[in-house]
Amino acid sequence: MTQVTSDRRATVTLPSDEEILITRDFDAPRHLVYRAWTTPELVERWWAGRRGRTTSVEMDLRVGGRWRFVLVANEGMEVAFNGEYREIVPEERIVYTEIYEGAEAPPGVEPTVNVAMFTEVGGGTRLELLSQCHTKELRDMIVASGFEGGMQEQMEIIEELARSMR
Repeated sequence: MTQVTSDRRATVTLPSDEEILITRDFDAPRHLVYRAWTTPELVERWWAGRRGRTTSVEMDLRVGGRWRFVLVANEGMEVAFNGEYREIVPEERIVYTEIYEGAEAPPGVEPTVNVAMFTEVGGGTRLELLSQCHTKELRDMIVASGFEGGMQEQMEIIEELARSMR
């Protein structure tokens, strides 16, 4: 497994040619990390990281429900993602698709499938986010995009939010 992360708290590894695994431990209880991950008003506060502002959060958190998040980066560029929830086990696991609206997959190609797993670790929470891409090229494009900086910021804000809800 290849590790591609910086020295910050979330680690990024590549378990296979088509997967990205983000692992992050939070100093907050699982139910609060899960709440920060699944409450639209809280997602609005962390989705853009510190690189802009979230302008829209639509979440129908149920199997078959859709989600869509939009942010405006500090440079003024609008970025949107959407998908569908495939599996939800409250406070434990969410499986959902993810599509970057600027680069939809060709017809017949599956979207990226993310599996977010929330595990109690001591008094805190471990989040493991596995992104299953449909090709090695897509996985490599995501890794090369510089996503890690924004993701690290998102994770820091999620921890701040979860800790503030204690």
